[in-house]
Amino acid sequence: MSVRTPPRAEAMIDLDAVRHNVALLAERAARSGAATMAVVKADGYGHGATEVAMAALSAGATWLGACSLAEGLSLRAAGIDAPVLSWLDVPGEDLAPGVAAGIDLSASSLDELTAVRQAARGVDRTARVHLKIDTGLSRNGCPAAEWPDLLEAAAAAEAEGSVEVVAIWSHLACADEPGHPSIDRQAERFAEAYRAARAAGLRPKRHLANSAATLTRPDLHFDLVRTGIAIYGLNPVPQHEDLRPAMTFRSSVVLTKRVAAGEGVSYGHTWLTPQETTLALVPVGYADGVPRSLSGRMEVWLAGRRRPVVGRVCMDQIVVDCGDDAVAVGDEVILFGPGDRGEPTAREWADTLGTIDYEIVTGMHRPRVGRRYLGVRPGTSPEAVRVAATEGGP
Repeated sequence: MSVRTPPRAEAMIDLDAVRHNVALLAERAARSGAATMAVVKADGYGHGATEVAMAALSAGATWLGACSLAEGLSLRAAGIDAPVLSWLDVPGEDLAPGVAAGIDLSASSLDELTAVRQAARGVDRTARVHLKIDTGLSRNGCPAAEWPDLLEAAAAAEAEGSVEVVAIWSHLACADEPGHPSIDRQAERFAEAYRAARAAGLRPKRHLANSAATLTRPDLHFDLVRTGIAIYGLNPVPQHEDLRPAMTFRSSVVLTKRVAAGEGVSYGHTWLTPQETTLALVPVGYADGVPRSLSGRMEVWLAGRRRPVVGRVCMDQIVVDCGDDAVAVGDEVILFGPGDRGEPTAREWADTLGTIDYEIVTGMHRPRVGRRYLGVRPGTSPEAVRVAATEGGP
């Protein structure tokens, strides 16, 4: 019988949690008659894009979202042929492989639409395009003053057969603050943009809602919702939702030692042992996604309870104060997880640092952090996904 080596740095991904979250979100969307996109950009928010995509598609999502064309093409290379939207690339990016692979592309300007048209002609295939209108986020998206020209050009491209305008879309700035006045203001601007698209002879679908709006604004679900952070079990809204965090970040003890009172611990001796104590060394540090700014402000779950990390977080290691408790080399150390046992969570790290949990989990995509998947089921394969993802396809 083989014995599993204790992990140095490992992100355990619970695909059953992903399925649970997607099913919850897809059911909310379906009540409004909307399909569900699972956004798997940034390698699935650090959880693994392909694995999350297949789990999400098996649980009710019928679209996938990717920031870059390369991310979309990696899903195709994995054998996934569900609809994929890619929305942000640098000027000069070769879009032809995306058009050839049937990936939907976004256009926020005449130049971007022209690039898509040229790519479509190059591969002799109609490109599927989503036109993005800036409704008030002031990031990506076509300014309202330029929207009529973009619609006119898109209608001409559709008439010539190089482009199919699948949808118009936009993104909300403050959906995670229910009741914020900008939400209704953006919704009205989006409605105006849709009316203009219809007047230009286009018949696009609409998508505006992110995870937060999927949970709180069913009136903004339209034809498709784009669920990102919530599919990973991290709640973007202040109200309780039955979402299950999918990532647990763990390591193990590699050394224990008994240290006398008054000894300094780690660089700078920012912490001195107040009495004789047992210290446990854990081989993860800021190179593995543990922010150095958590020095003196974090705990881990070790040997059945929370314990403080003492001294500075180093590049490769942290030190845990275990008092007089017995800990052993090889013991599991949970740095964050769902919180079910009382262990720290990604949200706790984020709140301590004054940031958001998105940054924490995406920060786990690092060379020394391995991944292990829980809840992998027979049939969770590209072939099974093709069967599950028939609604909303090209």
